[in-house]
Amino acid sequence: MNPARYAIKYKTVTVLFSIFLILGGIVAYLKIGRLEDPEFTIKEAVIFTYYPGATALEVEQEVTDQLETAIQQLKQLKEVRSISRSGVSIIFAEMQEVYAKNTLPQVWDELRRKIKDAAGKLPAGCMEPYVNDDFGDVYGVFFAITGEGYSKHTLKDIAEDLRKELLLCEDVGKIDFWGLPEEAIYIEIDRAKLTQLGIQPSSIFSAVTNQNMVAYAGESKVASKNIHLRVLGDYADIADLGEQLIEGSNGKLFLLKDIAEVKFGFIEPAEKILKRNGKYAIGLGISTVSGGNVMAMGDSINAKLFKLRSQIPAGIEIIPIAHQGDTVREAVNGFVLNLLSAILIVILLLVIFMGMREGIIIGVILLLTIMTTILCMYAMDITLQRISLGALIIALGMLVDNAIVVAEGIVIKINEGVNKTEAAAETVHETMWPLLGATGIAILAFAAISLSKDMTGEWLISLFQVICLSLGLSWLFAITVTPYLCITFLSPNTEIKQEAYTHRLFGYYRNLISWCICHRKITLSLVGVVLVCAMAAFSQVKQDFMPDMNRNQFTVDLWFPQGTHIDYTEAEMQKIQEYILALAGVENVTSFIGAGSLRFLLTYSPEMPEQAYGMLLVDVSDFREIPKLAKEVMAYIEQNCREIVATADSFKLGPGGGMVEARITGYEIPVLRELATAIKSVMQQEPNARTIRTDWGDQVQIETMELARSRAQSIGITRTEIAQSTAMNFNGSTVGTYRQGTDLLPIIVRSPEDERKSIEMINDIQVWASGISKWLPLEQAIKGLAIKWEDPVIRRLNRQRTLSVLCKPESGTTESLFQQLKPKIEAITKPDGYELEWGGEHEAANEANAKLMSNFPLAFISMFLISVILFNSIKHPLLIFLGLPLIIVGVAPAMIIADKAFGFMAMLGFLSLFGMLIKNEIVLLDQINLELAQGKDQYQAIIDSAVSRVRPVTMAAFTTVLGMAPLLWDAFFSPMAVTIMGGLTFATILTLVVIPVLYATIFRVHKL
Repeated sequence: MNPARYAIKYKTVTVLFSIFLILGGIVAYLKIGRLEDPEFTIKEAVIFTYYPGATALEVEQEVTDQLETAIQQLKQLKEVRSISRSGVSIIFAEMQEVYAKNTLPQVWDELRRKIKDAAGKLPAGCMEPYVNDDFGDVYGVFFAITGEGYSKHTLKDIAEDLRKELLLCEDVGKIDFWGLPEEAIYIEIDRAKLTQLGIQPSSIFSAVTNQNMVAYAGESKVASKNIHLRVLGDYADIADLGEQLIEGSNGKLFLLKDIAEVKFGFIEPAEKILKRNGKYAIGLGISTVSGGNVMAMGDSINAKLFKLRSQIPAGIEIIPIAHQGDTVREAVNGFVLNLLSAILIVILLLVIFMGMREGIIIGVILLLTIMTTILCMYAMDITLQRISLGALIIALGMLVDNAIVVAEGIVIKINEGVNKTEAAAETVHETMWPLLGATGIAILAFAAISLSKDMTGEWLISLFQVICLSLGLSWLFAITVTPYLCITFLSPNTEIKQEAYTHRLFGYYRNLISWCICHRKITLSLVGVVLVCAMAAFSQVKQDFMPDMNRNQFTVDLWFPQGTHIDYTEAEMQKIQEYILALAGVENVTSFIGAGSLRFLLTYSPEMPEQAYGMLLVDVSDFREIPKLAKEVMAYIEQNCREIVATADSFKLGPGGGMVEARITGYEIPVLRELATAIKSVMQQEPNARTIRTDWGDQVQIETMELARSRAQSIGITRTEIAQSTAMNFNGSTVGTYRQGTDLLPIIVRSPEDERKSIEMINDIQVWASGISKWLPLEQAIKGLAIKWEDPVIRRLNRQRTLSVLCKPESGTTESLFQQLKPKIEAITKPDGYELEWGGEHEAANEANAKLMSNFPLAFISMFLISVILFNSIKHPLLIFLGLPLIIVGVAPAMIIADKAFGFMAMLGFLSLFGMLIKNEIVLLDQINLELAQGKDQYQAIIDSAVSRVRPVTMAAFTTVLGMAPLLWDAFFSPMAVTIMGGLTFATILTLVVIPVLYATIFRVHKL
């Protein structure tokens, strides 16, 4: 059955369905989910295990190694990385790409079981491991809560109240805090009083713990009722704590308030500190539920905050650090504007080159295809975001290809005097299957994305889905709705046909084809020379994985020397922040001190907690000013803060962080550090390398106290008691819990500030000697003090110690810097058992490209098989694929002229060109077969087919090319757009010459 006949016969059904599809597309567009970037699952969990007092080496050997051994038993594991620091083990468990978000929860459950089993083997004093499988959550809406003159406690209460309210907003997934101050109750007792009164630490600890502990008091049966018993007397407020009786060594009782100062405070030092333009702040991050609409969530949050404005105290500001709802609205609106611009460009081209009526018909088909695609996206839960909208624009030019071929065929037949219905039916009968095959090939060019199981493939899957939907629908409407519109609105006009084929341009083209076929050796030789030149030019194209974002924010990452106190980090960052705020074009600066921010952007990977690290998030008025501002910031830091390793960068659109990373694996730490020093030396000698650092940092200074074992044993002092005494003096010891509503605050005993402000006071510390029941100076229990150096961080990859040396390019691309450093670093002599691996952007790019290319052969073979099925021949597919190298002729000069780097997206565009070019070649070769079927001479059939198909092929190519124009200003898609525009333009022009020549050569056709 002929689809055209059906559509024409049941025209009411055709019209009604078309109207319903357009209206459905409009409704779907209004309701469809919107995100900045597509959802994808970060298949990584983080395991935190605290081991107070242990060195990094002890943490590695006693905790990290045990847990990594358990984790590696998971068959789903891809790799395990770890950071062992003094007192804490941090392990990253990354799962294989084949596990999706619906299967990962089971994997995390299994991971928890493995960790729980291994926890029983951990040393005494080690805390229970904590597994965080929400590490990949994106907090698209991120606020800073500030208030001039308000205490930290008040800001904390306001933040917690806001959290309760905002959790009720539409599509809110979870809410987390950043920089929330941790409160505590402090009991400060000076050493002199403890010694004078003879109060041992255990007396204070047990008194406070026992008084405030919740204990079961039993229950009693009274008649028919069961009465629960309760023992009251826990601390109702801090004053009650001060009334606690403490027993001295002689049995005398003292009120705690008489021997100590009891006060409310905050845990010191703070783990994280947030500042907004220099003001203390608390961060509140909000994530979207899976499949939610971030714009709807943002609007709901804004409405809730507006409603709560009367309840928020005056002077409290809730300032957005990142608001994905606004960003997405701007991005989607910008993409929709680009889409409309592309549609208008395509329709204008169609009207100019095909005439008003044909142009409008194709325009209607285009609109119908787009609206139906959006309707299908809504039904399939494909959101509107950067990738899916970009896919619509990429597919836009190709969407009219099928309709152009069908409309052109119908017009020619009508102008030849064929009945309209018959003209439509014959055209569809002749072109339906070749166009389906060509459309399938165009879709297959993007299929490698859908087959890729890595993070990049999951991120780009909607690109394939949208192109597959839209191109499939374009074929369906080309063989149904297009014939109906053509016979309804077109009239015969023999003059049009005559003008079309007698026009001088067609005459010139006919003569060119004839000459090239007759001089095929010269023609093919010239094409070969051009191809070789293009390949040579391609070597000059810049290489880069992913471009920078067009985001009005950039980051300044600051690494202070290992061991730096967070208070010093905060003070130095305040100076840098003040300088940045004074720069023209800077609007706001947010300081994250002690750790990286919450993940407010999909491609941002936060740094783990570290007192010697800080990040400045700088808001600017125009993203085009970022390179200039970043240079000014770096120059200031290099001149005024020489101890800091810093980098100022735009956000990247992909993984890798724009870094060159040389990884050394081995066992002996001194050897690893020696090799790292050699690599750093090579990087430092490269003028284009900056921000050179190692991920282990330098060794840190520690003060050691060696126990005088025999003397300490004789007076009843143990190593643990010495450690407890020094800890209580400087940081404090937790002795209980104070319940304040829903909060559980630690009760900490420590010395007054004047007794813990300096390391020199260590000799004044008193230690309780249980053997003689009195306090003694610390110096009586130790041999002395000594300064030593130790490694503060030990990193491992797949259970091997791994030390990375990193740097960034001063100018140009990361790949160019990598190529400059690679031979020099690989020339460094390494002892047996030590290996060099390359990480960073080079590794990310290789993995993504390898995954893409590994799947492309299957798509390529499928394209070839479709070509064989279409033509029932090997020669025709061979001819088609011989024309594919012509793509590079346009790609190389286009990338050089546009000054774009050839990265992952450009590679994707390059591969998609195969499908586009094959589609055009099939249309041309199919017409040759049709001409031969009519009994024409082979040579004449080639010439006539080329002339008759020059307009639809050219139109199909140039609608695609000019439809790409709006993407030239999009950072993510511009390399792909340039690749497709340049490659398709030149390849199409050459195809219209080379394919007829190759056909004549392969089939041995000569002019009679």
